[in-house]
Amino acid sequence: MVMNARLMTMKAKDKPIAAGEFKAKCLGLLDEVAMRGRSFVVTKRGRPVARVVPLPKATASSLQGTLLHEEDLLEPIDVRWDAAEP
Repeated sequence: MVMNARLMTMKAKDKPIAAGEFKAKCLGLLDEVAMRGRSFVVTKRGRPVARVVPLPKATASSLQGTLLHEEDLLEPIDVRWDAAEP
């Protein structure tokens, strides 16, 4: 539970799952994590050892502002070359 002076929310608990069961159902559980956003705590002999959580959604990023060096791309170059040569 997360409490604030103005806000109180309930955080969903991670579902515990035994390591042996996780091993047997791994691919299906990973699909559930990806599709439903569920998370699991994998336990060994009752002790938590790992948490499986969904990754944040990837967003497409722009390359705007990533240029490190800029020159006049239309300016003639000082190197002689022949397009017909290999």
